[in-house]
Amino acid sequence: MLRALEIRDMLIIDRLELGFQPGLNVLTGETGAGKSILLDSLGFVLGWRGRAELVRAGAAQGEVTAVFDLAPDHAVHGVLDEAGLPGGDELILRRINTRDGRKTGWVNDRRVSGEVLRRISEHLVELHGQHDDRGLLDPKGHRAILDLYSGEEAALAQVAGAWRARSEARKALASAEAALEAVRSQEDFLRHAVAELTTLAPETGEEAELDARRRSMQAAEKIREDIARASDALGYEGAEGAMSGALRWLEGVADRADGRLDAPLAALTRAMAELDEAARGVADCLDALDFDPHELEATEERLFALRALARKHNVQPDALPRLAAHLSQQLDALDAGADRIDSCARAVQDADAAYDAAAAQLGAVRRAAAARLDAAMLAELAPLKMERAVFRTEVTEAAPGPEGVDAVQFTVATNPGAPAGPLNKIASGGELSRFLLALKVCLSEERNAAVTMIFDEIDRGVGGATADAVGRRLKALAAGGQVLVVTHSPQVAALGAHHWRVEKRVEGEVTTSTVVPLPGAEREGEIARMLSGDTVTDEARAAARALLAG
Repeated sequence: MLRALEIRDMLIIDRLELGFQPGLNVLTGETGAGKSILLDSLGFVLGWRGRAELVRAGAAQGEVTAVFDLAPDHAVHGVLDEAGLPGGDELILRRINTRDGRKTGWVNDRRVSGEVLRRISEHLVELHGQHDDRGLLDPKGHRAILDLYSGEEAALAQVAGAWRARSEARKALASAEAALEAVRSQEDFLRHAVAELTTLAPETGEEAELDARRRSMQAAEKIREDIARASDALGYEGAEGAMSGALRWLEGVADRADGRLDAPLAALTRAMAELDEAARGVADCLDALDFDPHELEATEERLFALRALARKHNVQPDALPRLAAHLSQQLDALDAGADRIDSCARAVQDADAAYDAAAAQLGAVRRAAAARLDAAMLAELAPLKMERAVFRTEVTEAAPGPEGVDAVQFTVATNPGAPAGPLNKIASGGELSRFLLALKVCLSEERNAAVTMIFDEIDRGVGGATADAVGRRLKALAAGGQVLVVTHSPQVAALGAHHWRVEKRVEGEVTTSTVVPLPGAEREGEIARMLSGDTVTDEARAAARALLAG
């Protein structure tokens, strides 16, 4: 609910502070007093696009502040959270327009863009009138209005879910087809490469192991001959035989050498042990260096094959196993691609069928709701002196989408036999206002009471009983919510719960506009003025009292 509106230096308003109330709030005043300026100023702080020049002559900048009360479940809280703005039970919008045209807005003292203000305003205020281009006159919103009237949220949600499933199924099919097409162009390469890699069967770390083995065998080939010669020199035909003979000779004469050979014999025994250990080590080395020449050839062939295949695929030899797995997966995808596409195609058919069924059901719901709405509108138009007018909700075929396959447009015919046409093109100003009011009354049970509705001269062109019917419907709309109406009709003004008069004053050469609240006696005088004009007669005052008495 709009609780307060403060305007400074906007057009012909110097400074103005207004406090609004729940229920029906009426604003009256002579033509040109500045009633439209209030709406321009409110639209400005809400981010709506309007007049380019708003700053009062002589002022550096104009400023508008609007304060709204928010219930805990108000839809604006979601917009505030999404925009990262502070919330609470009070919402303060402020916007400044400088003389050079720069506009700056704030929400709860956080600076925001005009777009954020507009998104917030969609959940705060509805403006209806002869020049309304935001609400019921916009054909793009007629389908949503009909859905709101039908109350069938479940059918709409089912269509939205079926559309998402349909889109996902089509996306999966397109992805499968693209993947198959991508690998199909490489089928010959894949089959050859996978066969080649499978035959070679490379292993991670194998290239380094083969290289080390090859180097070892090549080195052994070069040193084995010298090691074999050393082994012969250490053997029985060499050092071992000579030392064995010397030991045998010395042991044969040692007992006749008076102990002089004991130390040499001990040293020679030790030397024989060391010689034996050396001979065994050299023999072991020869055994280790012993290899089959065919093994070296096979090792080199394997090593060169690995390196050649790695160069062919422009990878390191150790990456060949991963490459083999990757190419095998692609080949498997190619082989399974046709089956996957068939499966995805069946899923698309199932999703299409589910969507078509849900959309058809929603279409039936909409057509039934359209018939009820047309009947309700017929009943509402009669008291508004438009009993011969025809309101029709046209439901036609549209391109499939998340909201179904229906296009919705409100059409009217104001005279019998006249062709029907779009609501905003057929009706005159007064007729249009009454069509809008009747439609809002029909939607009143479904409308969001948290939204402030503003009607700008919706009673234009009507009077008497028709104006009274307009006022009573506005009063009904305001029950449990808030309605602001700018009116020239005394019948409508008399039904308001709160009344303000817009006045224009001229002091010297400066013209300003102000708004004053009207208590009981002054309200009677204002309604009498609306009835009789500049000269308020006793008869006009009596009529005003009668209207106020209901």
